[in-house]
Amino acid sequence: MTTAIYAAGAVCWRLIDGKVHVLVIHRTVHGDVTIPKGKVDPGESLPRTAVREIAEETGLDVALGVPLGISRYALPSGREKIVHYWAAEVSERAVQRSTFKPNAEVAALEWVTIKRARGYLSYAPDVEILDTFAKLVDQGVTSTFALVLVRHGKAVGRSGWKGPDAARPLTERGVTQAAALVDTITAWSPRRIVSSPAVRCVTTVAPLGAATGIQVKRDDGISQDAWEAGHDEVRRVVGKRVRSGKSAVLCSHGPVLPEIMREIALATATPLGSYVTDAAGLEPGAFSVAHLSATNSGSGIIAIETHAPRA
Repeated sequence: MTTAIYAAGAVCWRLIDGKVHVLVIHRTVHGDVTIPKGKVDPGESLPRTAVREIAEETGLDVALGVPLGISRYALPSGREKIVHYWAAEVSERAVQRSTFKPNAEVAALEWVTIKRARGYLSYAPDVEILDTFAKLVDQGVTSTFALVLVRHGKAVGRSGWKGPDAARPLTERGVTQAAALVDTITAWSPRRIVSSPAVRCVTTVAPLGAATGIQVKRDDGISQDAWEAGHDEVRRVVGKRVRSGKSAVLCSHGPVLPEIMREIALATATPLGSYVTDAAGLEPGAFSVAHLSATNSGSGIIAIETHAPRA
């Protein structure tokens, strides 16, 4: 059986004279026009691939937004190529700091309207991804931020632990899971990290805090002890994060996660359904990303994606 080739990329966009423009790249060797994308490096997560490839091909540093879907197509070799795409808003600062120069791979970058991009792009799968992005534009929910909901890594079991439950540490596998989160979660450029004070939660997001320079804020409002005692403050914690409009990480416990997802849904006027419940059913070391509109706060959760633990 032939192994598929995995890749990732993004529809990079910005406002020019009040109108949405997207970035297309003119490739040197192939003589075609495409959306920025590239193959996964060994051991790399798909979100990290998307951010890295955009930086390498365009010189732009971006944070990922809403997932836009997956393209599958056969290569001349007969192998299948599977490409995951996200939206990525490009700030004016990123444009000004771009170090792009025409090279052996990319001859030119061009910002064009969605209508022009449809006629420009060389491949039908790229146009399909662009059309998915265009629907977000039509709905007025292009600018988004992410709330990343993390279940702590694998911890020492209750039965084998004699101290307070909140002091239970991560197992060796849990420590590995915590380190593996950094590669993927930084693709959304979180600005805040909020954690239950339990050792297993704080330890899970400590590597992320170290990598980003963000101080981990411990909040008993999303702790399992407070939840079991009936005096948790999930609504307060979630409400503050939704109002801020900035991407953030929330690390908590299996029993508390459904309540956190429920409050995210309620705070954004999202109808409760199985997709909300499913996003909270995480195994240790896994996380879900809820994408919310930065401009239309009552427009509901725009998209949810769930990522399994990488260790």
